Amino acid sequence: MKEMTVEARGENVRVLTDWADAELERLECPLKAQMQIDLAIDEIFTNIASYAYAPGTGSATVTMDYDAESGMFSLTFCDSGVPYNPLQKEDPDVNLPAEERSIGGLGIFLVKKTMDDMRYEYRDGQNILTLMKKIS
Repeated sequence: MKEMTVEARGENVRVLTDWADAELERLECPLKAQMQIDLAIDEIFTNIASYAYAPGTGSATVTMDYDAESGMFSLTFCDSGVPYNPLQKEDPDVNLPAEERSIGGLGIFLVKKTMDDMRYEYRDGQNILTLMKKIS
């Protein structure tokens, strides 16, 4: 298990993605799965950076783990911002023309569709979102 805490600012998406990519490459993760995980990091961390502490700022801790037996890679995002369960966000109607859709929610929708499992809990004043992706 590896862990990194960064300031919840948009420019730190690259720091987290590079950190995860180094581990995914070490694990010989298929490129498609790596790209899906990178997208998830971008979407989830950008939401934390944009909304969790607004108008202030705070930090986020990301933990990654790999279970060799199941082939499951997990990322857990923890922040002390406003409680928010992204799994309760209604999926956008992607069948509507873009100009008729509500703004927002597409990133979370994409993460839900590309990860194998997602879990959320609010515990001890923290949002805890875990994403799981089978990589082998």
